[in-house]
Amino acid sequence: MTFEHPAKKTRDGRRGRFETLAELASNFTSSAAFLLLCLVLVAGFAAVHVAHLSIEWQHLAGDAMGALALLLLALLKNSERRAEHAIQRKLDAIAAALLQQQEGEWSEAHQDLEDAIGMEDRL
Repeated sequence: MTFEHPAKKTRDGRRGRFETLAELASNFTSSAAFLLLCLVLVAGFAAVHVAHLSIEWQHLAGDAMGALALLLLALLKNSERRAEHAIQRKLDAIAAALLQQQEGEWSEAHQDLEDAIGMEDRL
């Protein structure tokens, strides 16, 4: 197991299964459907406590919310790191292009800028 940046894991330029899952999770968690799911979980958690159900039910409700939070943390952090990496590579390409433009060399920096466009969709 290696602890590399998520964007650097694939050698062929495609996303791995985990990266694809993280991106889908990021899209889902920013939707109204996820907000509704969270409201249902919190309402269920409150209902278990208000109904004074047995301690096992209270633990089950709390554990379900904790497990969901941990899964989301892992998936969303992966998505965040890949987006951060894409932004940094774009900034590096812009800085290199500006530097090369001042020095009169433009071809390599121009290609790097073109490669940086849409990078977040490829990582």
